[in-house]
Amino acid sequence: MARRRTDSPPLFDLPIRPDLSLERAVMRDGHAPVAGLDEAGRGPLAGPVVAAAVILDPARVPDGIDDSKRLDAAARERLFAAIFEAASCVSVASVCAGSIDRSDIRKASLEAMRRALAGLCTAPRYALADGCDVPPGLPCPARAVVKGDQRSLSIAAASVVAKVMRDRMMRRSAGVNPHYGFETHVGYATERHRAAIAAHGPVTRLHRMSFAPLKL
Repeated sequence: MARRRTDSPPLFDLPIRPDLSLERAVMRDGHAPVAGLDEAGRGPLAGPVVAAAVILDPARVPDGIDDSKRLDAAARERLFAAIFEAASCVSVASVCAGSIDRSDIRKASLEAMRRALAGLCTAPRYALADGCDVPPGLPCPARAVVKGDQRSLSIAAASVVAKVMRDRMMRRSAGVNPHYGFETHVGYATERHRAAIAAHGPVTRLHRMSFAPLKL
């Protein structure tokens, strides 16, 4: 499958906070509504990759939306609720660890974004996807935006929704698998997590067996 790439903008061209400039440019060309797409969970050793699609109402954008990595957990939780309250439409989708192992994390991330877009209650006319690649199979035109979660409010909102949803999923999994510390590291390769894998072995349904150090 051919990769569709965009050039990364110079660092000094990035806004201090994401805004609606990209969305407004697309809407001026007659493409509305516009959805933002992002994912969470490319790097962990365990759990799904989760993607969100968000269509913001330009008149009701919650204050403080930013790249989820630049927000603390309390701010993400507050914005998660605010986005669901104010956005025109929100959708979340995931791809499990087994499917990640059967393809690869890049393909799984793009598939999660495709599913999230397909789940929106309102069909978007255009999509802005974080990263270097446009997810294949989208029902509308789309653009990949490098550092999109720092440039586009729609993508940043999707990054917050995806991150909070994935963290909640992993914390719930800790109740079934209490030895691994999923409630704290949510599947990332922390020292505690690696020690738990060494002591108890991987959880078949949760751990990504194609990832080092699990891969044989």
